[in-house]
Amino acid sequence: MRVNVTHEQVATAFGAVQDDPSFAESRGLVEKGTLPVEMLQAMSLRPEILRGFAGLGEGVYPGGLLERSLKERVILESSRANSCQFCRDSHTALIRMLGIADDPIASLDAVDLSDREKLAIAYTRAAMADSNRVSDEMFAKLKATFTEPEIVELTFLIGFINMLNLFNNCLQVTYHDDYKVL
Repeated sequence: MRVNVTHEQVATAFGAVQDDPSFAESRGLVEKGTLPVEMLQAMSLRPEILRGFAGLGEGVYPGGLLERSLKERVILESSRANSCQFCRDSHTALIRMLGIADDPIASLDAVDLSDREKLAIAYTRAAMADSNRVSDEMFAKLKATFTEPEIVELTFLIGFINMLNLFNNCLQVTYHDDYKVL
């Protein structure tokens, strides 16, 4: 990772989010003297960013309206396309842990995906190719398959994971099979 973070900085940042349930596991690691995943370590340098990141948990990930398998596949597709090692590998591990797919990358093009998952992946690809040129046809399919609040959540998730991919890539944040110890 390109930034240096001390245990003290992480402990201070996690103290600021001590009441947020989305950080319970990571906070437990910090309390035991172990560091959380590198992305959260980097965010600890700006506790306000860590707190803001936590605030999205209930509304977008892992909470929200959309089913978890769909969200994981959108995150994985974005992260694969952006060559974000941290997000690709951490969400590959999560997909396996959740029993969504044995081969998460291959599952992105699997024929047995739900129509919602297939469309969400297609929308992710279209938005990432050129967000100014997502076709009216694509949007008509979205409106026939998702509610408008779900479309807003899906669109936000695509933008959010792309921002996190950029954050992690620029800072060379690395995933080290951290979820195997949970």
